Amino acid sequence: MRVLLIDDDPTHRKLVRQHLLTAFDAPVIVEHEPRAQGKLPAEFSAAGYDAVLLDHAPAGASGLEWLDDARARPLFPPVVFLLPAPDEAAAAEALAHGALGAVGKSKIDHRAFVQLLRDAETQQRRALAAFRASPAAEQAYKFGPTVIKGLRCIRTLASSAISNVYLAESERAARLVVLKLLRQVPDVSEKQSTFDRFLQEYEIIRNVQHPNVVEIYELGVADDHAFIAMEFFPAGDLRARLRRGIRPPDALELLRQMAAALDAIHAAGILHRDLKPGNVMMRADGTIALIDFGLAKQLSLEAEITATGEIFGTPYYMSPEQGHGREVDPRSDIYSLGVIFFEMLTGKKPFLAPTPMAVIYKHSHAPIPQLPPELAAWQGLLERMLGKEPADRFQSAGELVRAIDALGTGRPG
Repeated sequence: MRVLLIDDDPTHRKLVRQHLLTAFDAPVIVEHEPRAQGKLPAEFSAAGYDAVLLDHAPAGASGLEWLDDARARPLFPPVVFLLPAPDEAAAAEALAHGALGAVGKSKIDHRAFVQLLRDAETQQRRALAAFRASPAAEQAYKFGPTVIKGLRCIRTLASSAISNVYLAESERAARLVVLKLLRQVPDVSEKQSTFDRFLQEYEIIRNVQHPNVVEIYELGVADDHAFIAMEFFPAGDLRARLRRGIRPPDALELLRQMAAALDAIHAAGILHRDLKPGNVMMRADGTIALIDFGLAKQLSLEAEITATGEIFGTPYYMSPEQGHGREVDPRSDIYSLGVIFFEMLTGKKPFLAPTPMAVIYKHSHAPIPQLPPELAAWQGLLERMLGKEPADRFQSAGELVRAIDALGTGRPG
Protein backbone atom coordinates (compact mmCIF):
# COMPACT_ATOMS: atom_id res chain seq x y z
CA MET A 1 0.00 0.00 0.00
CA ARG A 2 1.43 3.34 -1.10
CA VAL A 3 -0.31 6.44 0.23
CA LEU A 4 0.22 10.17 -0.31
CA LEU A 5 -0.99 12.09 2.76
CA ILE A 6 -1.69 15.79 2.16
CA ASP A 7 -2.24 17.57 5.48
CA ASP A 8 -0.60 20.44 7.38
CA ASP A 9 -1.49 19.24 10.88
CA PRO A 10 1.26 16.98 12.33
CA THR A 11 -1.11 15.60 14.97
CA HIS A 12 -3.63 14.51 12.37
CA ARG A 13 -0.88 13.08 10.16
CA LYS A 14 0.40 11.03 13.05
CA LEU A 15 -3.11 9.70 13.78
CA VAL A 16 -3.73 8.75 10.15
CA ARG A 17 -0.29 7.15 9.92
CA GLN A 18 -1.07 5.00 12.95
CA HIS A 19 -4.25 3.67 11.33
CA LEU A 20 -2.27 2.78 8.20
CA LEU A 21 0.54 1.08 10.11
CA THR A 22 -1.99 -0.97 12.04
CA ALA A 23 -3.90 -2.13 8.94
CA PHE A 24 -1.21 -2.73 6.32
CA ASP A 25 2.08 -4.59 6.18
CA ALA A 26 4.90 -2.01 5.76
CA PRO A 27 2.87 0.67 3.99
CA VAL A 28 4.73 3.45 2.17
CA ILE A 29 3.39 6.76 3.49
CA VAL A 30 4.66 10.00 1.97
CA GLU A 31 3.57 13.21 3.69
CA HIS A 32 3.03 16.47 1.82
CA GLU A 33 2.66 19.67 3.85
CA PRO A 34 0.89 22.27 1.68
CA ARG A 35 1.94 25.30 3.77
CA ALA A 36 5.62 24.40 3.48
CA GLN A 37 5.68 22.64 0.11
CA GLY A 38 2.90 24.37 -1.82
CA LYS A 39 0.65 22.72 -4.36
CA LEU A 40 1.49 19.49 -6.11
CA PRO A 41 3.55 20.16 -9.26
CA ALA A 42 1.32 20.63 -12.29
CA GLU A 43 2.96 17.72 -14.15
CA PHE A 44 2.55 15.28 -11.26
CA SER A 45 -0.11 12.57 -11.62
CA ALA A 46 0.72 10.63 -8.41
CA ALA A 47 0.14 7.45 -10.44
CA GLY A 48 2.66 5.57 -8.29
CA TYR A 49 0.35 5.78 -5.26
CA ASP A 50 -2.61 3.53 -4.47
CA ALA A 51 -4.54 6.29 -2.69
CA VAL A 52 -4.31 9.96 -1.77
CA LEU A 53 -5.55 11.27 1.58
CA LEU A 54 -6.47 14.95 1.17
CA ASP A 55 -7.24 17.38 3.98
CA HIS A 56 -10.36 19.52 3.67
CA ALA A 57 -8.35 22.79 3.94
CA PRO A 58 -4.75 22.41 2.67
CA ALA A 59 -2.77 25.56 3.50
CA GLY A 60 -6.07 27.17 4.50
CA ALA A 61 -7.45 26.83 0.95
CA SER A 62 -10.41 24.84 -0.29
CA GLY A 63 -9.76 21.14 -0.29
CA LEU A 64 -12.54 20.76 -2.84
CA GLU A 65 -10.54 22.89 -5.29
CA TRP A 66 -7.52 20.64 -4.71
CA LEU A 67 -9.82 17.66 -5.27
CA ASP A 68 -11.11 19.06 -8.55
CA ASP A 69 -7.54 19.64 -9.72
CA ALA A 70 -6.53 16.10 -8.70
CA ARG A 71 -9.41 14.39 -10.46
CA ALA A 72 -8.58 16.28 -13.67
CA ARG A 73 -5.11 14.72 -13.79
CA PRO A 74 -4.85 11.46 -15.80
CA LEU A 75 -4.16 8.36 -13.68
CA PHE A 76 -4.47 10.29 -10.40
CA PRO A 77 -5.33 7.75 -7.64
CA PRO A 78 -8.66 7.67 -5.81
CA VAL A 79 -8.91 10.38 -3.14
CA VAL A 80 -10.12 9.91 0.42
CA PHE A 81 -11.21 13.31 1.74
CA LEU A 82 -10.25 14.13 5.35
CA LEU A 83 -12.89 16.18 7.19
CA PRO A 84 -12.31 17.75 10.61
CA ALA A 85 -15.19 15.65 12.02
CA PRO A 86 -17.83 13.25 10.64
CA ASP A 87 -20.23 15.30 8.54
CA GLU A 88 -22.69 13.67 6.14
CA ALA A 89 -23.36 16.84 4.12
CA ALA A 90 -19.64 17.65 3.71
CA ALA A 91 -18.93 14.02 2.82
CA ALA A 92 -21.64 14.07 0.14
CA GLU A 93 -20.17 17.24 -1.31
CA ALA A 94 -16.71 15.64 -1.45
CA LEU A 95 -18.15 12.62 -3.26
CA ALA A 96 -19.85 14.95 -5.74
CA HIS A 97 -16.41 16.43 -6.52
CA GLY A 98 -14.98 12.98 -7.22
CA ALA A 99 -13.69 11.70 -3.87
CA LEU A 100 -13.90 7.95 -3.30
CA GLY A 101 -15.03 8.60 0.26
CA ALA A 102 -14.66 10.91 3.25
CA VAL A 103 -13.75 10.37 6.90
CA GLY A 104 -13.75 12.62 9.96
CA LYS A 105 -10.25 12.91 11.42
CA SER A 106 -11.47 13.50 14.97
CA LYS A 107 -13.18 10.09 15.02
CA ILE A 108 -11.94 7.71 12.35
CA ASP A 109 -13.92 4.52 11.86
CA HIS A 110 -10.90 2.25 11.43
CA ARG A 111 -12.68 -0.58 9.62
CA ALA A 112 -14.47 1.72 7.15
CA PHE A 113 -11.27 3.73 6.60
CA VAL A 114 -9.22 0.64 5.80
CA GLN A 115 -11.92 -0.65 3.44
CA LEU A 116 -11.85 2.68 1.57
CA LEU A 117 -8.10 2.34 1.13
CA ARG A 118 -8.40 -1.25 -0.11
CA ASP A 119 -11.06 -0.15 -2.60
CA ALA A 120 -8.78 2.69 -3.73
CA GLU A 121 -5.88 0.28 -4.21
CA THR A 122 -8.02 -2.03 -6.34
CA GLN A 123 -9.34 0.81 -8.49
CA GLN A 124 -5.90 2.34 -9.05
CA ARG A 125 -4.23 -0.90 -10.00
CA ARG A 126 -6.98 -1.71 -12.47
CA ALA A 127 -6.71 1.76 -13.99
CA LEU A 128 -2.93 1.41 -14.38
CA ALA A 129 -3.24 -2.07 -15.88
CA ALA A 130 -5.77 -0.79 -18.43
CA PHE A 131 -3.53 2.17 -19.29
CA ARG A 132 -0.43 0.01 -19.74
CA ALA A 133 -2.33 -2.18 -22.19
CA SER A 134 -3.52 0.82 -24.22
CA PRO A 135 -1.80 2.35 -27.30
CA ALA A 136 -1.26 5.57 -25.35
CA ALA A 137 1.10 3.85 -22.91
CA GLU A 138 3.93 3.26 -25.36
CA GLN A 139 4.04 6.93 -26.25
CA ALA A 140 3.83 8.00 -22.61
CA TYR A 141 6.79 5.79 -21.65
CA LYS A 142 8.89 6.81 -24.68
CA PHE A 143 12.09 8.85 -24.35
CA GLY A 144 13.20 9.53 -27.90
CA PRO A 145 13.38 6.07 -29.48
CA THR A 146 13.70 4.33 -26.09
CA VAL A 147 10.77 2.93 -24.10
CA ILE A 148 11.17 2.70 -20.31
CA LYS A 149 8.15 1.13 -18.65
CA GLY A 150 7.14 2.73 -15.37
CA LEU A 151 8.64 6.11 -16.29
CA ARG A 152 6.32 8.63 -17.96
CA CYS A 153 8.02 11.25 -20.12
CA ILE A 154 6.95 14.83 -19.41
CA ARG A 155 9.44 16.94 -21.37
CA THR A 156 13.06 17.22 -22.48
CA LEU A 157 15.29 19.25 -20.16
CA ALA A 158 18.66 19.10 -21.94
CA SER A 159 20.69 17.24 -24.55
CA SER A 160 24.41 16.67 -25.02
CA ALA A 161 26.70 14.45 -27.03
CA ILE A 162 26.65 11.95 -24.19
CA SER A 163 23.08 11.92 -22.90
CA ASN A 164 19.56 13.26 -23.10
CA VAL A 165 17.95 14.56 -19.92
CA TYR A 166 14.20 14.49 -19.32
CA LEU A 167 11.68 15.41 -16.67
CA ALA A 168 9.70 12.26 -15.97
CA GLU A 169 7.35 10.76 -13.43
CA SER A 170 8.39 7.48 -11.88
CA GLU A 171 5.61 5.09 -10.91
CA ARG A 172 8.07 3.14 -8.78
CA ALA A 173 9.40 6.17 -6.89
CA ALA A 174 5.96 7.87 -7.01
CA ARG A 175 7.47 11.28 -7.74
CA LEU A 176 8.84 13.54 -10.45
CA VAL A 177 12.40 12.59 -11.39
CA VAL A 178 15.16 13.71 -13.70
CA LEU A 179 15.95 10.95 -16.18
CA LYS A 180 19.40 10.87 -17.77
CA LEU A 181 19.53 8.53 -20.76
CA LEU A 182 22.97 7.62 -22.13
CA ARG A 183 23.09 7.94 -25.91
CA GLN A 184 25.80 5.34 -26.44
CA VAL A 185 24.90 1.71 -27.10
CA PRO A 186 27.43 -0.71 -25.55
CA ASP A 187 30.24 -1.91 -27.80
CA VAL A 188 30.93 -5.57 -27.01
CA SER A 189 34.42 -5.23 -28.49
CA GLU A 190 35.49 -2.78 -25.76
CA LYS A 191 37.08 -4.25 -22.68
CA GLN A 192 35.24 -1.76 -20.48
CA SER A 193 32.87 0.45 -22.41
CA THR A 194 31.62 3.91 -21.56
CA PHE A 195 28.28 2.18 -20.98
CA ASP A 196 29.72 -0.09 -18.26
CA ARG A 197 31.64 2.70 -16.54
CA PHE A 198 28.55 4.93 -16.54
CA LEU A 199 26.54 2.23 -14.75
CA GLN A 200 29.34 1.40 -12.32
CA GLU A 201 29.93 4.98 -11.23
CA TYR A 202 26.26 5.78 -10.67
CA GLU A 203 25.84 2.52 -8.80
CA ILE A 204 28.49 3.82 -6.39
CA ILE A 205 26.77 7.22 -6.14
CA ARG A 206 23.41 5.56 -5.46
CA ASN A 207 24.96 3.91 -2.41
CA VAL A 208 26.24 7.24 -1.03
CA GLN A 209 23.62 8.07 1.56
CA HIS A 210 24.13 11.74 2.34
CA PRO A 211 21.57 14.56 2.59
CA ASN A 212 23.65 16.83 0.34
CA VAL A 213 24.17 14.30 -2.46
CA VAL A 214 21.52 13.85 -5.14
CA GLU A 215 19.31 10.83 -4.53
CA ILE A 216 19.41 8.15 -7.23
CA TYR A 217 16.07 6.33 -7.43
CA GLU A 218 16.66 3.94 -10.27
CA LEU A 219 19.50 2.72 -12.44
CA GLY A 220 18.96 0.43 -15.39
CA VAL A 221 19.10 -0.43 -19.05
CA ALA A 222 16.33 -0.10 -21.65
CA ASP A 223 16.70 -0.91 -25.36
CA ASP A 224 20.49 -1.15 -24.83
CA HIS A 225 20.65 2.37 -23.37
CA ALA A 226 21.74 2.97 -19.76
CA PHE A 227 19.62 5.35 -17.74
CA ILE A 228 19.40 6.83 -14.27
CA ALA A 229 16.37 8.35 -12.57
CA MET A 230 17.34 10.86 -9.91
CA GLU A 231 15.99 13.57 -7.65
CA PHE A 232 14.26 16.55 -9.28
CA PHE A 233 14.91 20.08 -7.95
CA PRO A 234 12.07 22.46 -8.85
CA ALA A 235 13.78 25.21 -6.80
CA GLY A 236 16.61 25.36 -9.35
CA ASP A 237 20.35 25.67 -8.77
CA LEU A 238 22.83 27.90 -6.96
CA ARG A 239 23.08 30.26 -9.94
CA ALA A 240 19.61 31.64 -9.22
CA ARG A 241 20.50 32.06 -5.54
CA LEU A 242 23.67 33.94 -6.51
CA ARG A 243 21.67 36.39 -8.61
CA ARG A 244 19.58 37.26 -5.54
CA GLY A 245 22.67 37.72 -3.36
CA ILE A 246 23.81 35.56 -0.44
CA ARG A 247 24.52 36.77 3.10
CA PRO A 248 28.05 35.78 4.19
CA PRO A 249 26.88 33.51 7.07
CA ASP A 250 24.55 31.75 4.61
CA ALA A 251 27.44 31.37 2.17
CA LEU A 252 29.46 29.66 4.88
CA GLU A 253 26.59 27.28 5.67
CA LEU A 254 26.17 26.42 1.98
CA LEU A 255 29.92 25.86 1.71
CA ARG A 256 29.77 23.48 4.67
CA GLN A 257 27.02 21.44 3.04
CA MET A 258 29.00 21.20 -0.20
CA ALA A 259 32.17 20.18 1.65
CA ALA A 260 30.28 17.53 3.64
CA ALA A 261 28.84 16.12 0.41
CA LEU A 262 32.33 16.04 -1.15
CA ASP A 263 33.66 14.23 1.90
CA ALA A 264 31.03 11.52 1.37
CA ILE A 265 31.62 11.04 -2.35
CA HIS A 266 35.40 11.15 -1.99
CA ALA A 267 35.13 8.42 0.64
CA ALA A 268 33.30 6.34 -1.97
CA GLY A 269 36.16 6.84 -4.43
CA ILE A 270 34.43 9.41 -6.65
CA LEU A 271 35.82 12.79 -7.72
CA HIS A 272 33.29 15.38 -8.80
CA ARG A 273 35.52 17.15 -11.39
CA ASP A 274 32.90 19.73 -12.34
CA LEU A 275 31.85 21.70 -9.27
CA LYS A 276 30.13 24.92 -10.29
CA PRO A 277 26.92 26.72 -9.24
CA GLY A 278 24.96 24.94 -11.99
CA ASN A 279 25.73 21.59 -10.36
CA VAL A 280 24.71 22.69 -6.86
CA MET A 281 20.95 22.21 -6.64
CA MET A 282 18.64 23.93 -4.16
CA ARG A 283 15.85 22.20 -2.28
CA ALA A 284 12.71 23.93 -1.03
CA ASP A 285 13.99 23.74 2.57
CA GLY A 286 17.17 25.66 1.69
CA THR A 287 19.54 22.68 1.71
CA ILE A 288 21.67 21.80 -1.30
CA ALA A 289 22.53 18.64 -3.21
CA LEU A 290 25.46 18.03 -5.54
CA ILE A 291 24.74 16.54 -8.97
CA ASP A 292 26.68 15.53 -12.11
CA PHE A 293 29.63 13.58 -10.80
CA GLY A 294 32.99 12.48 -12.10
CA LEU A 295 32.59 10.05 -14.95
CA ALA A 296 29.50 11.64 -16.48
CA LYS A 297 31.34 14.96 -16.75
CA GLN A 298 34.56 13.33 -17.84
CA LEU A 299 32.71 11.68 -20.72
CA SER A 300 31.19 15.03 -21.70
CA LEU A 301 34.62 16.64 -21.73
CA GLU A 302 36.02 13.85 -23.88
CA ALA A 303 33.16 14.32 -26.34
CA GLU A 304 33.73 18.08 -26.46
CA ILE A 305 37.44 17.98 -27.30
CA THR A 306 37.92 19.04 -30.91
CA ALA A 307 40.63 17.86 -33.28
CA THR A 308 42.82 20.76 -32.09
CA GLY A 309 42.40 19.76 -28.47
CA GLU A 310 40.31 22.76 -27.40
CA ILE A 311 37.82 22.10 -24.61
CA PHE A 312 34.51 23.89 -24.80
CA GLY A 313 32.89 24.85 -21.52
CA THR A 314 33.62 27.09 -18.59
CA PRO A 315 37.11 27.09 -17.05
CA TYR A 316 36.12 29.46 -14.24
CA TYR A 317 35.95 26.73 -11.58
CA MET A 318 38.80 24.45 -12.73
CA SER A 319 41.79 23.87 -10.50
CA PRO A 320 45.20 24.74 -11.99
CA GLU A 321 46.08 21.06 -12.41
CA GLN A 322 42.76 20.26 -14.08
CA GLY A 323 43.00 23.23 -16.43
CA HIS A 324 46.44 22.05 -17.59
CA GLY A 325 45.36 18.43 -18.04
CA ARG A 326 47.34 17.06 -15.11
CA GLU A 327 46.16 14.31 -12.78
CA VAL A 328 43.56 15.43 -10.25
CA ASP A 329 42.62 14.23 -6.77
CA PRO A 330 40.12 15.36 -4.10
CA ARG A 331 42.05 18.59 -3.57
CA SER A 332 41.04 19.68 -7.08
CA ASP A 333 37.38 19.61 -6.00
CA ILE A 334 38.33 21.67 -2.92
CA TYR A 335 39.82 24.34 -5.21
CA SER A 336 36.56 24.50 -7.16
CA LEU A 337 34.69 24.95 -3.88
CA GLY A 338 36.96 27.89 -3.11
CA VAL A 339 35.98 29.57 -6.38
CA ILE A 340 32.29 29.07 -5.56
CA PHE A 341 32.81 30.40 -2.02
CA PHE A 342 34.47 33.58 -3.35
CA GLU A 343 31.57 34.05 -5.76
CA MET A 344 28.99 33.55 -3.00
CA LEU A 345 30.73 36.14 -0.81
CA THR A 346 31.39 38.78 -3.45
CA GLY A 347 28.99 38.08 -6.32
CA LYS A 348 31.99 37.89 -8.69
CA LYS A 349 34.28 35.17 -10.02
CA PRO A 350 37.88 35.41 -8.78
CA PHE A 351 39.52 35.10 -12.20
CA LEU A 352 38.22 36.66 -15.42
CA ALA A 353 39.86 36.94 -18.83
CA PRO A 354 38.86 37.28 -22.51
CA THR A 355 39.60 33.64 -23.43
CA PRO A 356 39.29 30.25 -21.68
CA MET A 357 43.05 29.66 -21.84
CA ALA A 358 43.70 33.05 -20.27
CA VAL A 359 41.40 32.14 -17.38
CA ILE A 360 43.22 28.82 -16.95
CA TYR A 361 46.52 30.72 -16.91
CA LYS A 362 45.25 33.02 -14.15
CA HIS A 363 44.22 30.05 -11.99
CA SER A 364 47.86 28.94 -12.08
CA HIS A 365 49.67 32.29 -11.89
CA ALA A 366 47.49 35.17 -10.65
CA PRO A 367 47.58 35.98 -6.91
CA ILE A 368 44.75 34.65 -4.77
CA PRO A 369 42.19 37.49 -4.67
CA GLN A 370 41.67 39.44 -1.47
CA LEU A 371 38.22 39.69 0.07
CA PRO A 372 36.96 43.18 0.99
CA PRO A 373 37.72 44.32 4.57
CA GLU A 374 34.27 43.42 5.89
CA LEU A 375 34.83 39.81 4.79
CA ALA A 376 38.48 39.54 5.86
CA ALA A 377 37.63 37.01 8.58
CA TRP A 378 37.25 34.38 5.86
CA GLN A 379 40.39 35.20 3.86
CA GLY A 380 42.39 32.45 5.55
CA LEU A 381 39.72 29.86 4.80
CA LEU A 382 39.60 30.98 1.17
CA GLU A 383 43.37 30.82 0.75
CA ARG A 384 43.47 27.24 1.99
CA MET A 385 40.99 26.30 -0.75
CA LEU A 386 42.55 28.34 -3.57
CA GLY A 387 46.17 27.33 -3.10
CA LYS A 388 47.96 27.07 -6.46
CA GLU A 389 49.45 23.71 -5.52
CA PRO A 390 47.34 20.89 -4.04
CA ALA A 391 49.74 20.72 -1.08
CA ASP A 392 48.79 24.30 -0.17
CA ARG A 393 45.08 23.47 0.22
CA PHE A 394 43.02 21.59 2.74
CA GLN A 395 44.04 17.99 2.24
CA SER A 396 40.51 16.62 2.45
CA ALA A 397 36.93 17.81 2.38
CA GLY A 398 36.55 16.56 5.94
CA GLU A 399 39.38 18.85 7.04
CA LEU A 400 37.55 21.75 5.37
CA VAL A 401 34.33 20.88 7.23
CA ARG A 402 36.21 20.91 10.54
CA ALA A 403 37.76 24.29 9.70
CA ILE A 404 34.32 25.74 8.96
CA ASP A 405 32.95 24.36 12.21
CA ALA A 406 35.87 25.93 14.07
CA LEU A 407 34.70 29.34 12.87
CA GLY A 408 31.55 28.94 15.00
CA THR A 409 28.76 31.10 13.65
CA GLY A 410 30.93 32.27 10.78
CA ARG A 411 30.32 35.95 11.54
CA PRO A 412 33.38 38.23 11.37
CA GLY A 413 34.75 39.05 14.79
